[in-house]
Amino acid sequence: MPRTASEAPGTNRVEPTTDTEDSLALFRSAIKDVRPLTQAPVPPAPPKPPARARFRRLDEQQVLQESLTLAPGELLVETGDELIFRRAQIDGRTVERLRRGEYTVRDEIDLHGLTEVEARLAVRAFLHSAVAHGLRCVRVIHGKGLGSGPRGPVLKSAVNVWLRNTQSVLAFASARQVDGGTGALYVLLQRSR
Repeated sequence: MPRTASEAPGTNRVEPTTDTEDSLALFRSAIKDVRPLTQAPVPPAPPKPPARARFRRLDEQQVLQESLTLAPGELLVETGDELIFRRAQIDGRTVERLRRGEYTVRDEIDLHGLTEVEARLAVRAFLHSAVAHGLRCVRVIHGKGLGSGPRGPVLKSAVNVWLRNTQSVLAFASARQVDGGTGALYVLLQRSR
């Protein structure tokens, strides 16, 4: 048999055997009635809606509700204003000790760089964790609001409202100058039960 150009010298060409021919005939016989499936094109999935914070609307409604329940004077806070608050069951001597920094601060949270919504969620989680761990006094650093422009100190005002409306907060007062002054609060928490 003449050699083709693609065959290398010394290689033997394999001729199909009857077994191969039988297998091929058997396969063709088995698939003779097979037809390709006709499939309608799958429409593309609709685009996903834009991501949204799960509780954003609820948080905004709560902030609005809180702003309506407090007296207008409680909402307006100036940059240098000291903040002070106590529940009815807390005596003045306790608040004075808090103002002087006589309680040991066990933990703190710094809200610098957070938006109001982010800060609210962070403060809520921080206070929940502090109460769960039995911490008596914590520090919340909200900043003085010097970069807030004509709106005044946004986070300072917001923290003032949030803490007043958090039942686990017994009292709070602006920190001593060494601990942040009017840009931070000492917060006295109820003991976990």
